[in-house]
Amino acid sequence: MIPASPRRGAALAHLLAALAGLAQAASIASPLNGAPLWWLQILSLSGLAALLDRAPHARAAGLRGWTFAIAWLCGTYWWLYISMHTYGGLAAPLAVLAVFGLAAFLGSYYGVAAAVWRALPQRGLAWRSLAFGGLWLVAELLRGTWFTGFPWGAGGYAHVDGAAHWLAPLVGVYGLGALGAGLAAALAGAVRARRPLPGVAVVIALCAASWWPQGALPASGLPPLSVALLQGNIPQDEKFQPGSGVPLALAWYSEQLLAGRESLLVAPETAIPLLPQDLPDGYADTLKQRFATGGQAALIGIPLGNASAGYSNAAIGLRPEQADLYAYEKHHLVPFGEFVPPLFRWFTDLMNIPLGDFRRGAIGQPSFAWKGQRLAPNICYEDLFGDELAARFTDPALAPTIFVNISNIGWFGDTIAIDQHLNISRMRALEFQRPMVRATNTGATVVIDAAGRVTASLEPYTRAVLRTEVTGRDGPATPYARWAGRFGHAPLWCCGLALALLAGVLPRRRPR
Repeated sequence: MIPASPRRGAALAHLLAALAGLAQAASIASPLNGAPLWWLQILSLSGLAALLDRAPHARAAGLRGWTFAIAWLCGTYWWLYISMHTYGGLAAPLAVLAVFGLAAFLGSYYGVAAAVWRALPQRGLAWRSLAFGGLWLVAELLRGTWFTGFPWGAGGYAHVDGAAHWLAPLVGVYGLGALGAGLAAALAGAVRARRPLPGVAVVIALCAASWWPQGALPASGLPPLSVALLQGNIPQDEKFQPGSGVPLALAWYSEQLLAGRESLLVAPETAIPLLPQDLPDGYADTLKQRFATGGQAALIGIPLGNASAGYSNAAIGLRPEQADLYAYEKHHLVPFGEFVPPLFRWFTDLMNIPLGDFRRGAIGQPSFAWKGQRLAPNICYEDLFGDELAARFTDPALAPTIFVNISNIGWFGDTIAIDQHLNISRMRALEFQRPMVRATNTGATVVIDAAGRVTASLEPYTRAVLRTEVTGRDGPATPYARWAGRFGHAPLWCCGLALALLAGVLPRRRPR
């Protein structure tokens, strides 16, 4: 029999790890107002590091890290339950189990990282902190890469407004997350060593830096571009219904596209919910004729393809005097939503969602050229993968001047998913120092400047048009865009693994 007190101690440790994990989830986008909380991200990881340090052995540390990660990930994307149960018709217990199972699977990376960190020989505080940051970085990269990757809610997103936001154009979101993890371990180690003053000094310095006004970027030589971002707010349970949502979407988006007077009009993901060949007679021709002459262009979300060639989630571009129709096809598809992983057809058959095996577009597809701008579309959660967006910067002459995200977050209801996705887009704008405009079905429809700040927005869950201006940016790419465009995230993998390896092979600290 296990003594009662060790059992209670283990249970308490797991409870505290779960609470710290929920705090980590809240740091990505506060449940109160959607704001990222960089200080909470560091404190929650600091709590985990303290629990790992006090674990009796590596296995216990790994279980505590796993508990932390499961709570963090469940608390971050619990809204997947809505898409599967409310809109997909999956039984509630199965939907809950699916969300938990995904969190448990992805959380295992962090459990292994926690166990390895606890097993490392005891070094000085600096090396222990660097090793924690390196191992956490590797776990984040694994989550964002393996099995197509699902890095939603990575810790670095909490720092888009934080003291270290200026590092985003240098090291990207994963670099920021590794920095936060290293600082968290240093803070926990300083407290445990009863030398809290260095940790307190670091926290005060970070707080002071976060309140320091952001410096302005150099002025762009490109003129402002007037834009109209369409937010149809088509109810998700009606969006693909031929007797309700489909005619509503066709009528409203057509009306706005025909009446708009801005230089660029953008309609969200699957704004037109039918294939071109299935549209009412004359519908497509009317839109093409509308933008065939004059001084306006449009980017419109619409599915493309046919049974023989395959289907794609796409955006088409219409502009005057174009020889060929511009089309961008989504590259990074959503598992279970846009393609069915092997051996999982039985799971998707349980849901009443219009799923399909879509074809993938290429990485680094050409931008849509208009009014001296190079508009780079990305669809839905493609803006989650910075290394793939960076591939568009390998040729400076073709690098984007403005990113255009078209999304439909309506699958997840009126939840924190909207704010989380907004912070993801803000981080991409900050990493590449390029503005991003977002046209969505239900929100957040916004304009983000090249410093990652929202300059114009619509109220979510309203049917409206955001009419404003955006100033594109040309010129040299950021360091992150250059190295990630050429090498992907390989430099970060090398850095994380090297830190962990060095911490394991350096001579053991001599006791005093």
